[in-house]
Amino acid sequence: MKNAAAIAGSSGKSINWKIFRADFPILDQKVHGHPLVYLDNAATSQKPRAVLDVLRRYYEHDNSNVHRGVHELSNRATAAYEAARERAARFINAADADEIVFTRGATEGINLVAQAWGGRHVKSGDHILLTEMEHHSNLVPWQMLAERVGAQLVYLPVTGDDGLLDLSRLDSILTGGVRLFAMTHISNTLGTVNPVADLCARARKAGAVTLVDAAQSAGHRPIDVRAIGCDFLVFSGHKICGPTGIGVLYGRREKLDETPPWQGGGEMILNVDYHKTTYKQPPHCFEAGTPNIAGVIGLGAAMDYLDAIGRDNIWHHDQELAAYACERLSRMKGVRLFGPAVGRAGLVSFLLENIHAHDVVTVADQRGVALRGGHHCNQPLMKKLGIESTARASFYFYNTRAEVDRLVEVIAEIQKYFGQSS
Repeated sequence: MKNAAAIAGSSGKSINWKIFRADFPILDQKVHGHPLVYLDNAATSQKPRAVLDVLRRYYEHDNSNVHRGVHELSNRATAAYEAARERAARFINAADADEIVFTRGATEGINLVAQAWGGRHVKSGDHILLTEMEHHSNLVPWQMLAERVGAQLVYLPVTGDDGLLDLSRLDSILTGGVRLFAMTHISNTLGTVNPVADLCARARKAGAVTLVDAAQSAGHRPIDVRAIGCDFLVFSGHKICGPTGIGVLYGRREKLDETPPWQGGGEMILNVDYHKTTYKQPPHCFEAGTPNIAGVIGLGAAMDYLDAIGRDNIWHHDQELAAYACERLSRMKGVRLFGPAVGRAGLVSFLLENIHAHDVVTVADQRGVALRGGHHCNQPLMKKLGIESTARASFYFYNTRAEVDRLVEVIAEIQKYFGQSS
């Protein structure tokens, strides 16, 4: 945490980003004899010592179940758990901590909304609007809901390799009985940053409820749910330097109040008899059973760590790295880039001519560079683009321009290995 605190309030351009590698023990290693270059941050981020230390301290000193006990360990665990809820509310500028529901991740948050809110409020003949760039986590749950209640899925198109939404179509689609509009903030394949505040405002004007998938944005740029104007928003802890198995569902209070409990069990109840149960108010009615207490506390520490750096600083840094990577890759022969030419988030998806993406990432791994290859849980988008997969490099604040240079060097080696010239 000392490195983060030392630069709080600095501008992104004045920060020596290399210092943060010292906070991440996992990055100080060699893979297949080469220094690790970790460029798979869109899949999961690494964890700083500030988070690891909090997890260890909890298990060594405070481990107990929350809310149900009156002994000291339970009191400590409960206080830390609820303090993390308050922290999450500040992290996204929610109006109240009671608008924060802890889940296993963004996927579970979306499923909770689809099954509980959607099961009560989406009816046969209603339309559910998605974009053509949605991750499977923000697509499959809505397919399941539509099949169950007889609703229809409609899609806002993507224009092509540039990865932009065709916003000229939005108003005409919204007039068709859209009950809910679920959208990604940042595409995990294209790096497109969608104008979610504008999309939510237009949806609200048409009477549609909105959900924003902020899995790729919450740890990279400031998030303000009140400025965005969304009804629901989700993100995962493991992509923002926190533990796996924990996430946040934000729900505007009036929307949580009209959402029935999703899972039943201990903790989410006020009273149970053999024939009837009364439930707690949100958010606790959505947190059945023993929660991921350590995960919640670790998530709170991750939020502290990121905000000490400044997510505006992180955003500036990540965009600079992505622009630099795109500029260098665009000068290479046989490289096809995907996503917007300007304004993209901190990731780059690409293909090498006549070389499968899985071959690219396999050979890169042998040279110490960790990439992601495949459809990135974006199979419908891949089909629209006429491809099966891409290789993807995704950046975070602990990555450097020198690592981008190493990526480009390795790609040239891969092309040479497969008999091509860059």
